[in-house]
Amino acid sequence: MDARTVSVEVDVSPGLHALHIVGLPDKSVDEAKERISSALKNTGFKPPRSFAKRVVINLAPADIKKEGSMYDVPMALGFLLGSEQVKASVASTLVMGELGLGGEVRPIRGALLYALHAQKAGLSAIIVPSHNAAEASMARGISVIGVSTLTELVDHIEGRAVIPTFVPRRTSPLPLAYEEDFALIQGQEGAKRALEIAAAGGHHTLFTGPPGAGKTLLARAMRSILPPLSYEEAVEVTKIESICATLPPEQALLSERPFRAPHHASSEAAILGGHALSPGEITRAHRGILFLDEFPEFHRDVLESLRQPLEQGNITLSRAAGSTSYPARFLLIAAANPCPCGYLGDKERPCSCTMGSIIRYQRKLSGPVADRIDLHVRLSRQPFSKLTDPVGGEPSSFIAKRVLLARERAAKRLQAEGILTNAEMGVRLIKKYCAIDQRSTELLASIMEKNHLSARAYHSILKVARTSADLVGRDAISWDDIALAVQYAKREETFS
Repeated sequence: MDARTVSVEVDVSPGLHALHIVGLPDKSVDEAKERISSALKNTGFKPPRSFAKRVVINLAPADIKKEGSMYDVPMALGFLLGSEQVKASVASTLVMGELGLGGEVRPIRGALLYALHAQKAGLSAIIVPSHNAAEASMARGISVIGVSTLTELVDHIEGRAVIPTFVPRRTSPLPLAYEEDFALIQGQEGAKRALEIAAAGGHHTLFTGPPGAGKTLLARAMRSILPPLSYEEAVEVTKIESICATLPPEQALLSERPFRAPHHASSEAAILGGHALSPGEITRAHRGILFLDEFPEFHRDVLESLRQPLEQGNITLSRAAGSTSYPARFLLIAAANPCPCGYLGDKERPCSCTMGSIIRYQRKLSGPVADRIDLHVRLSRQPFSKLTDPVGGEPSSFIAKRVLLARERAAKRLQAEGILTNAEMGVRLIKKYCAIDQRSTELLASIMEKNHLSARAYHSILKVARTSADLVGRDAISWDDIALAVQYAKREETFS
């Protein structure tokens, strides 16, 4: 998520013909020799082999490994300047792009990240492939030049055909339409209320119930009540998708919150990240929803590895290739059956599992992981009369308005703290913003003693109560808010 400037230095000196790239290049960078030579020849310039000279290209700083094809264009431009085939200046300009054999400039990944870095570094312009110009233009305060071929780039810097600064089209985003709407979900009012609180405060949620109770449908419908991304959040999400090379070509800045639903057979590296230090599912769900269906069926090492991201909102990966940190401020929605057959506690269908299999199944989700989930919701089977009721539930659009107002209240209150939602509050902020009266304190004390709740659960209840108060516009937390938060607190009979 961070970038460093790489200076391309080219030395053309007398000697036997040779072309060397130094500065810890990987295989893709070293192969640029052939791409650069063919691109220069096919665009009318003299390639390095046409000179009886020794060419050395240094990528500084030399102690950082260089990866990818983005260095093709600056290396080719450096050679043209060093061999005096081009006479121009590219001062205070960041240049990047991949070269095709015919001289075309192909797109790269991470263009927005590099444009933001150039803006922070005080550079005046960035030259990128034309395919990436719209994406890079989302960085404010820097000129973006999009080029399609090496010839266009040379003509631009020599002043023969200056390419105008890319100006993005400012269009109002279309309202997002989702197939799943809360109005289509009959019953499950307690679960809907829990999702409203989760959306308003960013609280992690676990649904437990029999198959077909609506756990997956509720999780997918949650997208329809989340507030739109702010500009800062949209930049964060877009940067991640750009790094993963999954940014849609027609979309410069993402406007929809991510919804990631990996399969329970996914590996630890796929969920957390790790292959070549690439982002995992928890990072790609940043500022959005991570839906883990069949939660206990995930590998135990995957579930245990979620402890730090759930609490801190980031993930630090350390591998042989190096170490890096990624944001992972996602909203977890997990769904689980109460037992292997799914009917433990069902009033209409008996459970067919043995006690040993139930204990083994429930132990897959450890106490430390469950303790980091703020809202625990038990769903039950809905009767036929409820499913066929012609009167629908409250539309998502109504709920979304309340969620947006609650988030705005929280953001205004937490503005000086550098966070956006109540779920992000630490102990210091909880003590500062979640004060309760004596009656609420007595209720909470009795509940904690009766259910043997941990200190983390205590803080979780206060944060949920704070969100409940925000949803109704109360400045202070009331007894009703505490009582509601206690209903959704972890119970001992739920996954121990």
